[in-house]
Amino acid sequence: MSIADPSTPVLAPPICIGPLVIDPPLLQAPMAGFTNYAYRQLVRQLGGAGLLATEMISARGFVEIDARDHEFPDRLWGVMDEPRPLAVQIWDNDPETLAAVGARLAHEFRVSVVDINFGCPVKQITQKAKSGSYLLRWPDRVGRLVAEVVEACRPTPVTAKIRLGPTRDAMNAIDVAQAVEGAGGAAVTVHGRTAQDMFRGEADWRRIAEIKPHLARIPLIGNGDLATVDAILGVFRHYEVDGVMIARAGLSKPWLFRQAWAALRGEPVPPDPTNAQQREMLLDHFGIVCERFGDERGTALMRKYACCYAQGRHGARTFRDHISRVHAKSEFLEVVQRDFPGDA
Repeated sequence: MSIADPSTPVLAPPICIGPLVIDPPLLQAPMAGFTNYAYRQLVRQLGGAGLLATEMISARGFVEIDARDHEFPDRLWGVMDEPRPLAVQIWDNDPETLAAVGARLAHEFRVSVVDINFGCPVKQITQKAKSGSYLLRWPDRVGRLVAEVVEACRPTPVTAKIRLGPTRDAMNAIDVAQAVEGAGGAAVTVHGRTAQDMFRGEADWRRIAEIKPHLARIPLIGNGDLATVDAILGVFRHYEVDGVMIARAGLSKPWLFRQAWAALRGEPVPPDPTNAQQREMLLDHFGIVCERFGDERGTALMRKYACCYAQGRHGARTFRDHISRVHAKSEFLEVVQRDFPGDA
């Protein structure tokens, strides 16, 4: 691992999201299908993340499940009792539904932050549900949605996650961010691609930083392509952002938060865990998921996540091929013990 000027601290002071102090200003991104209770526990144990977040939760789904079964969505697993601070991200396009669910999260679940998703670009959310990044076309509408949730959640802070705009020809993130702030939002996170880009190309950190002078009081958090400690240090050194949100790289390297925090303080960067330690993390993660969902469903849920552990390592292709075919807990354990990839 190559770290530029590892002995030189980088200016990355704590940020305030409403009354909540986030220190360090390294946030774990909400990712559907991945950032469940088991993953959050792993990140929390490794250290370095100032704010953890759940998977993205459908507000409408929450209401329907509660009305039908008097239960909560699986994506709220662990939220009631786990340590704080913790953010829960919700999505929908109906202000009353968002406000009702936000209020329950704030007052019943007592979460630290309620975040609204205006950044998801997948078709199921945008085209089918007319939510997520679909709403970026109308900053005023974004503002109205945020205002409803802010009022319902007081005093719990409400934040928003957005993209640079709906398309490359309509990069309106400044307008959207100002709408979030004007509606009482406590922070805005900006992913450095447009909805049109999906996850293609490179995140545009220059465009993210251009938003900062247009915000009067709330922190700007940037997101996109933060796969290494060097990348994280570079963002804080060269762009005017208050914090960063680490997404996909944190799935394959949940220790990245700890390494980045050490580097930001000018301290020695902890080494990656050994191959044996990473295998043990995966097995512990698997055990927590199976305990919650049962062996059969737990195995199915962990197949794609196990592939993250192997990313960029020698033998990863063989491991992914084998682990993606397992159906039983015993098969999962056998593949991990036999094929978990060694150091690249």
